[in-house]
Amino acid sequence: MRECKVGSNLAFLLAGIGIGAGLALLFAPKSGREARRYLARRAEDGRDYVTAMGKELRRQAEDLAEKGRDLAGKIA
Repeated sequence: MRECKVGSNLAFLLAGIGIGAGLALLFAPKSGREARRYLARRAEDGRDYVTAMGKELRRQAEDLAEKGRDLAGKIA
């Protein structure tokens, strides 16, 4: 249950960061070209982070599934 809350809180944190970054760009004194470059870089960083986190979560899920299979084998 705690892991679910952590994931949910992390999702809300990332959404808040994204919204805050978007609002900051609206009020930042940068040219359109600079803002687009910045957004492209940040989007790529975000995509890389989400990909890495997805792989980590998948690894953790596989570990838990393996532990569950081991425990079921011991009980049976």
